[in-house]
Amino acid sequence: MKRVLLASAVCLTVLLACGCWDRTEVNDLALVMAAAIDKKEGNRIELSVEIFLPRSQRGGGISGMGGEQGGAKGGGKATLVRSAEGVNIADALARLQEEVPRKIRWGHCKVYIFGEETAKAGIFEKVDFFQRHPEVRTRAYVYVSKGNASRILEVLPPLERDSGEVIRELSKLHVGMGVTILDLKQMLRGEGGAVALPMVDILSPRKGQHELETAPYLFGTAVFKKDKMIGRITQNETRGVMWLKNEIRNATVTVKEEEFEGSVSFHQIRATTKLTPKIERGKWKMHVEVKAEGDMVQNGTVLNPVRPEILGKMEKAFKDEIQNQLETALRTVQKKMKADIFGFAEEFHRKYPKQWHQVKDQWDDVYPKVEVTIDIKAHIRSPGAATHPAGIPEQEVKQE
Repeated sequence: MKRVLLASAVCLTVLLACGCWDRTEVNDLALVMAAAIDKKEGNRIELSVEIFLPRSQRGGGISGMGGEQGGAKGGGKATLVRSAEGVNIADALARLQEEVPRKIRWGHCKVYIFGEETAKAGIFEKVDFFQRHPEVRTRAYVYVSKGNASRILEVLPPLERDSGEVIRELSKLHVGMGVTILDLKQMLRGEGGAVALPMVDILSPRKGQHELETAPYLFGTAVFKKDKMIGRITQNETRGVMWLKNEIRNATVTVKEEEFEGSVSFHQIRATTKLTPKIERGKWKMHVEVKAEGDMVQNGTVLNPVRPEILGKMEKAFKDEIQNQLETALRTVQKKMKADIFGFAEEFHRKYPKQWHQVKDQWDDVYPKVEVTIDIKAHIRSPGAATHPAGIPEQEVKQE
């Protein structure tokens, strides 16, 4: 028994001693927070990475910049940007590793940005790297930048730790479309053969502000056919796309009508969109049903929203503004660009598999001709805490 216990103790000690044989110290890692891919001459690409600097948390300013930068405590720079060229991302990464004295680790990277020229040339090969690399997070967000993507990483925003964190937080707030690597792979494999990615640019610096002391922002959407970018749409058109894709969250809708003699703003608190495909007498149709609820957050008119007839008019204006955003998006994306970023193809395939396979190869011709009908039910849940417009004498408030 003693021998058995002794042998067990020795084995346990050996196992415990070998438990961390393959560990890597944090001090030996270069944690990538964001990455940018730009097109260079000769079909080469430039990979730029934003690396977290843990030492910056102890302080130390940026030479020539002054003040706190990049959200680091004590005025230290929070990230470092390094770049390298290669024939593809893997090649560029290998060359980049030769210049960085720590092991580059992708597990913390939450933002990937394609330069505009890269997006126009095609992103299939780049996405293949994301799919195969074991460290890449499928929940990381993907964007397209106006111009070169690397310049987005160079920005040192005053509020967040780094520029990648700024645009990631904007996506979480649903300011624009939020597309992850997983979403992107699904869209590329989708029946419609179209992709939509949010676009990012840099705010112009204010007077007296250093050009790097600004911040990135989302300003629209890049539209792809297959894996190549064919154009971009505005932020207003993006809102229509988000309504159609059932991605609207926490939106504010402002309407201005001559009849109101002012503007009214509603904060949308609940919204759902349902797509119902139909094939009738050989015609392909899509019925869009939208249900929206909102609270009135500002009344810039002289009308009393408590009165049912006035509230009904405001609800109609709320509905008309949503319909206008939907129709604007359909005109641009369906009729002009002919890119099925709404997912119509998947809906028809799901409900009419036999008919879908008959037109699958001609979908680019069928899709622009799909008849879209829109049914919107908009309800103002509350006119707010005030009963009549603020700052206006009660006798001047219109009751009809």
